[in-house]
Amino acid sequence: MTRASALALALLIAGCSSTDTRETQPAPVVTPPPTTSAPAAVKPPPQPARPPQPSVSSAWLPLVQKAGQATARGDYEQALALLERAQRIDPESSEIYLQMARTHRARGDMAQARATAERGMLFCSGSAQCEALRAFTR
Repeated sequence: MTRASALALALLIAGCSSTDTRETQPAPVVTPPPTTSAPAAVKPPPQPARPPQPSVSSAWLPLVQKAGQATARGDYEQALALLERAQRIDPESSEIYLQMARTHRARGDMAQARATAERGMLFCSGSAQCEALRAFTR
């Protein structure tokens, strides 16, 4: 093969390659954000002072008092409903368990009074409450 034929073959091959005649733009350059040694601390806006919240015991105490009145009237279902509401406010109050046990006893359901007192003993803190709950379990 001669030089002329080799050159012609090279030009022919180069001419067959696909070429893009559109104007191309260079790829965008992505620059990373500047790094700092420590992020700037952002202070949250100051919160307004909250009014004092009532204690949990003061929230359920009126319910327990109303339940005692309902028990005295013989309305045990109403008394238990009020005590269950009080228990949702403070589920760990042994005083509420004690009142529930007393209401079950007044209703004549000693098995439920005993079971309620046993659960209440898990939460009793004062010796008087513990003794009153323990009396139901004997």
